[in-house]
Amino acid sequence: MGLSLEQAKTIIDVTRAKGREMALKPLSIVVLDAGGHVLAFEREDGAAPGRFGIAQGKAYGAVMLGMAGTAQMARAEQQAYFMAAVNGVYGGQVVPVPGGILVRDADGAVLGAVGVTGDTSDNDAAAGQSGIEAAGLIAEI
Repeated sequence: MGLSLEQAKTIIDVTRAKGREMALKPLSIVVLDAGGHVLAFEREDGAAPGRFGIAQGKAYGAVMLGMAGTAQMARAEQQAYFMAAVNGVYGGQVVPVPGGILVRDADGAVLGAVGVTGDTSDNDAAAGQSGIEAAGLIAEI
């Protein structure tokens, strides 16, 4: 079974609450299913309008590669040509930085991904991890 809309809403609500608790800049959060399709998105008041593309790119890269944003960034730093090729394959939709979080079930199966943007990439990932865990799922940041 995949991610439900209720789980996606929980992820977004708790991610936003964690962002406020951490005093982060306004966040934008997207939840994608295992096929890379948008289940839910919210952009907080004051967030730049272009943040959807960044959030989606963080999550899309995670789900399509089966590799969280932190691992993608490390790979990009070590093998820039690989990430350039990946972005060519996926039409430039991959943003290989922290904040692209894989969502797994208790058995380790990938259910989808969450993309969070608005603050530093590490803070984005920390807020998103809280949301995923609040939905009873496992976050791979």
